[in-house]
Amino acid sequence: MLTSAQNDMLTRTGPGTAMGALFRRFWMPVLLSRELAEADGPPVRVSVLGEELVAFRDSTGSAGLVEARCPHRGANLFFGRNEEGGIRCAYHGWKFDVRGRCLEIPTMASDAPTYGPLRARAQIAAYPTREWGDFIWAYLGPVEAMPPLPDMEFALVGAAHRYVSKKLQECNWAQSAEGAVDTAHFSFLHAPIGADAIAKLPPAYAEQVRWMKADGAPRYTVVEHDGGLILAGGRHADEGETYWRIAQYLMPNHSLAPGGAAGQTCHGQTWVPIDDTSCWVFTYSWNPDRPLGEAERAAFAGGGAIHSEVDEHYAPLRRRANDYLIDRAAQKHENFTGIKGISEQDAAIQDSQGLIHDRTREMLGPTDLGVSRLRVLMLEAARDLAAGKAPEAAMNPSAYRVRSGLIVAPSALAFDEVMTRRFGHPKGRFDLAPEHQAAAE
Repeated sequence: MLTSAQNDMLTRTGPGTAMGALFRRFWMPVLLSRELAEADGPPVRVSVLGEELVAFRDSTGSAGLVEARCPHRGANLFFGRNEEGGIRCAYHGWKFDVRGRCLEIPTMASDAPTYGPLRARAQIAAYPTREWGDFIWAYLGPVEAMPPLPDMEFALVGAAHRYVSKKLQECNWAQSAEGAVDTAHFSFLHAPIGADAIAKLPPAYAEQVRWMKADGAPRYTVVEHDGGLILAGGRHADEGETYWRIAQYLMPNHSLAPGGAAGQTCHGQTWVPIDDTSCWVFTYSWNPDRPLGEAERAAFAGGGAIHSEVDEHYAPLRRRANDYLIDRAAQKHENFTGIKGISEQDAAIQDSQGLIHDRTREMLGPTDLGVSRLRVLMLEAARDLAAGKAPEAAMNPSAYRVRSGLIVAPSALAFDEVMTRRFGHPKGRFDLAPEHQAAAE
């Protein structure tokens, strides 16, 4: 349980807030690269951390992210013309480049004595951008503290090895992120109902479902490292064995899902606040060992794994406005929620907590250890930054070179031995395969 003040600190990310200041010290994805498909293409609205922005790709192919309002009369640059190296306001033609510099003021004679000074003062806010892992990332913090991009594996592998998407989530970022580190809910929220439904599952996954349904109270182990937290839930498997689901939470808003066995495709999510009551969830799947197949990509595009089936605006087809198309007959006979899609099941329950979950009314138990530790991590980091201590993870890109996944191991093994057996390292760290080095450099 949090106090009201702690809940506000955790959930408020707009300008001038402690958590907003923390987020602004890290690079964050703000668009899919394919949303800016071509040079001089249409501008795109971007709302992030309570700021109204516009993104565009200029004539050279560089992505810009600038404030939405023209300084002349406040017209929205989303309606502007993206042409010849900048975005031109549709109202009176003032033009700006990706760095926010005013290039032209056509409503004024260029040889007028005040032309140069006015053009210099007309600079608009612009944020640095980078393209990385098929996302456009932005940094909204102080330039003197700008960190390197995080070495997340999905971005380090070649493009053929990954699939990326995004979806709108209609709640505060924190409750969605908390859902990702709470692996106890897999015994319920995502569980199939009845022997027929379980019989349709692949044999290996059916066995995991059997363990999850039989043991709804996993024992949590949480380990802190340079990039964030390892959050592992251990369930009873067959005699003498423990079924471990191991997630990674990476500062400030990334989570690597716990479901993959060695060699399988990996999955992760990043939550980027739009404002305090909605966020974008950037989702990514990758396989470090092989390119993704066409069938695999088609399944992700159709809402498989952690991805969501979305419309042309990246809003899920099953969402708050239509009760996630819940099917009560399916809930009775096929799956625990009656909602199609793991992503949509997560969203339905997270959204149901309210636009901003009131954590002062909670009653937490042993399986909520991961959620509690995530809150402590974020609140301490926000308080430290307010006191003048910058987040160390932001300047340590190699801290993000970690993996998540599952393993069945002898119950007698210590947790660091479990991690080493599954990943070859007690913190889940990995070395990049030689074939991916060129993509990473």
